[in-house]
Formats: sequence, C-alpha cells, structure tokens
Amino acid sequence: MTDPETARHRRRPVVRLGAAAAAMALVAPLAACAGDDSGGTPTINLYYPPEQNLQKVVDDCNAQAQGRYKIEYRVLPRQADDQRVQMVRRLAAEDPGMDVLGLDVTWTQEFASADWIREWTGQDKAEVEQGTLAGPLDTARYEDKLFAAPKNTNVQLLWYRKDLVPQPPTTWDQMISAAEQLRDQGKPHQVLTMGAQYEGLVVLYNTLAESAGGKILSDDGKQAVMDDGTVRALEQLKKFATSGVTSPSFSNATEDPVRLEFQSGAGAFQVNWPFVYPALQEANPELAKQVGWARVPGVDEGTPSKVTIGGVNLAVSSYSKHPELSFEAARCLRSAEHQKFSAINDGVPPTIEAVFDDPEMTEAYPMKDTILEELKDPATRPLTPAYQSISTVMSAILSPPSAIRPQQTADELRDAISDALQSKGVLP
Repeated sequence: MTDPETARHRRRPVVRLGAAAAAMALVAPLAACAGDDSGGTPTINLYYPPEQNLQKVVDDCNAQAQGRYKIEYRVLPRQADDQRVQMVRRLAAEDPGMDVLGLDVTWTQEFASADWIREWTGQDKAEVEQGTLAGPLDTARYEDKLFAAPKNTNVQLLWYRKDLVPQPPTTWDQMISAAEQLRDQGKPHQVLTMGAQYEGLVVLYNTLAESAGGKILSDDGKQAVMDDGTVRALEQLKKFATSGVTSPSFSNATEDPVRLEFQSGAGAFQVNWPFVYPALQEANPELAKQVGWARVPGVDEGTPSKVTIGGVNLAVSSYSKHPELSFEAARCLRSAEHQKFSAINDGVPPTIEAVFDDPEMTEAYPMKDTILEELKDPATRPLTPAYQSISTVMSAILSPPSAIRPQQTADELRDAISDALQSKGVLP
C-alpha cells in the first residue's frame, strides 16, 4: 500500500481505450458457447454471481415455465472485476450463448451505451417499474430508458456496541468524539470501515459526498463537478482517517477483515453491509446481543445521511437467440416471491418495497426498517458509462485517506474524472 508521502506525488492513472476496442484487444479464446438447444427446449443461460440458494429460484422458474424454456445458471467468478471481464469479453465477441446477465449496479449504463443489452419496453418494463424502489431503479436506467431489472439491492448500516454507546451517533463528528471518549476510558473504541484502495473506499467517499449535498458529476453525468459539498466530504474523510480512532489497518481494510475485527471485540462502531449480522450471530452470539444498528451517520447535524446503494440488476443480452423468453425468465427470477426467498435465505435485500412488509422478513431481517429508510433516500454512485474508469482513478487518488488535502485533492479528482469521462468502459 502506498505510504502518505508517496501518495501526495502520485501520478494520475491513465484512462484507457473504449469498451469494445479494449475488450476485443483482450479477447482470449472463449469457452464453447453454453447450451445448444437446437430442436429442443430453448436454453436460457443466466450468467450471475455466486449466490448459495439461487439454483432453487432457477428450479422454481423452470417449473413455472412448464417446458417452454429451461434456465441454466452459469456461475460467474466471485470477484466483481473477474465477473465483468468475463462478460465484457463474451459480449464484445457477440456470444449468442449469453441470455440473462446479472450486472453490478454500476455496470448497467456502460453495457447499455455499448449496445450489449436490450431495452426493457412495454409490459416487461411496466412490471419491473411497478413497486420497485426508486434508488435501485435509477441504477437500471440509461438515457431515460430502462435497460435492466433490479433483482436485489444493498446498503451499509452503522453497527454499534449498545453496552458502550447508549445512543448511536447521527454525525461522523459525534462518532469520532464518542470513540475518543471510549479510548480515554480504556474501552473498545475503534470505528471500523473500509479504507483500502478499491471500490469500498469510493463507496465510503460517495456516501460522505452525497450526505454533504455534494455533486461529483453533473446531473446529465457528462461533466466532473466536485463542488463545495465534495470538498467538505474530503475534509470529513481526512479528519476521520487522522483521528486516532480508526483501526491501524484502515488504509488496507476491506469488508470481511472489518467484520472479523469488529467480531473480535476491538471496535465500538462498524460501517458495513448487512452480511455482518448473521455472521456475528454465529461467530460471537454473546457479543451479538450487545450490537445494535442505525442509519450511517451524516456529515451535518440535523441532515440525514444518504447512503450508497449496491446490488445486482438483470439485463438481457443483445445477442440472445431467445430475447422474449429471456425477459420472461428475468421477470420470474426477480419476482416478489423470489426476492423474499433470496432475502431470507441469502441475505440480499429486495428491491420491491412491498417485500419488506412481509411478516417472514422480520426474523431474518430485524434491521429491515433501517435498511428501507436508507433505501428510500439513497445515494447512487456516479451514473455514467465510464464509471469503471472513474472508480479506478478515484480510489487511487483517495488512497490513503490520511494523505488527503481537501481542495487540492478535489481539483485532482475533477481533472482525473474529466479525463475518465472520455472513456466508455475500460477493462481493469
């Protein structure tokens, strides 16, 4: 990891070629196209990240199809970058064996701008939009058209020790102050979250920037803005990183190590995704009894935070041999019934608001009301086809957070993001 002094003199990352050109240059010989259905039941190939119980959803949708088609679950690699590389290579090669694609919410615009996925129209579009939360739906649109169907979403929460903190802080300054007091009393005090040079750091900064009312990009996504709110977010991130209440490993921390550190009892606060809840219940049930949850703190007192959402959108490949059946299969996979099943069994929050009200959700998701509260007023990462490039340069410039010089870093980010906007989709 780059030390702070070296980071101050870091060269700006170079933005590379557009998606189609870069992908074609790197295309390796592809595996044989999946599913030859000539003369038989059409095969709908679903390329989707690993999800432990998704096969049961696929089996149910196949039963409902009554032989008109059969979905085959093609499991993508676990790491998001590897997932994207595999799909980009296949789509750039116009692979007809791809039908339904599980896209990270930050990829929909890129894939749509490259004409790799089909627009959702008519009844397909109407069914997706009905009852779906606005934030996840925004991530599925490009140029005011719907190009994907939100299957699941995600949002971080503040996890805190109720035995150490009587009331959860509502601002980052309050949280830092509470942690300092605990430290002075010789009690567990650390504020644990993700600060390594990767997407998790971009998510943290995006949450702070949106919470401060800042704009990274213009409303049309075509210009870098980096206004006063984004500078205040940099000030807040720098203050946190140098406060003495973070973990010594903050600038290298990713989600699971953060979970494990909090689980060990070292922290008083943790900002992380809901997957930490069932893991804590299993690994340290006594500590779990002392852990509460709340909305992620904001930047200004009296102004609630806007928390960055994640999740997966379902898209239909432009090269599918069975587009109509693929749209039908995607609708089945993300139905309210199946979103509830996946939420309860795999811990992925639904995008259909009514699912949160189902009584079965209460036991599996005791924090569901807080999640829904954040999802109703969320932050989305910059919506642009060039997001992958923007994320790369942002994570490099923001790392390590202790080296941030707010106004100078904002200017550097503005220049780098402007360069990145000239690229539409870059391979890592």
